[in-house]
Amino acid sequence: MNAGVGIKVIKIEMKVEGGLFVVHTGLLWDENEAILVDTGIPGQLDVIKNVIEQESIPFQKLKTIIITHQDRDHIGSLPEIVDAFDGAIQVCAHEVAVPYLAGETPLIKSGVLVPPVKVDQILQDGDILPYCGGIQVIYTPGHSPDHISLYHIPSKTLISGDALTAQEGVLMPFNPDFTPDKATALQSIAKLVDLDIETVIAYHGGVCTGGIKERLLEIIESTPV
Repeated sequence: MNAGVGIKVIKIEMKVEGGLFVVHTGLLWDENEAILVDTGIPGQLDVIKNVIEQESIPFQKLKTIIITHQDRDHIGSLPEIVDAFDGAIQVCAHEVAVPYLAGETPLIKSGVLVPPVKVDQILQDGDILPYCGGIQVIYTPGHSPDHISLYHIPSKTLISGDALTAQEGVLMPFNPDFTPDKATALQSIAKLVDLDIETVIAYHGGVCTGGIKERLLEIIESTPV
């Protein structure tokens, strides 16, 4: 990996009725800025700030937020973070996500309109973002129509959003209960096979390493649609 470039899984524990809601996302940084992928459920600004600063990265170094898709547990705290920076933070998302984040279209699964946030950079399949040594955008719909995954090229790390899950360090397929278009979701997983992936950060489940390509092929062959 290039000097001064880093990526780390960020475990965010959020208090909800009935206990803790735990998610895992990616924090990337270089000498100039930090980038957060997804923002948890609403009301987590202080939690996210504390988690980032525990990595010895000043919260004010956060310059960009990349949204994998418009589910509430991924975009919930986005408006709060944008407000905390007085709008001086770049929001990136796939073009299909724009009307949901803008508060113009109800979220698909919860049916609510969210506080509007402007998407500053519209992402498309195959884009290479010039941050932290290079981040490739992979359009992975199925779990939702706007879903993207992110491949950090220098570290060979895939941030999978909800395209994949994990269980005790084992890479698992998408959650069928929350994936309306399972056939498309499986096709999206097939797109990942040709990438040289050493590590996967699954939003629900955490980090998986070793034998990623082989495990992806197993998932493709064994997952019902």
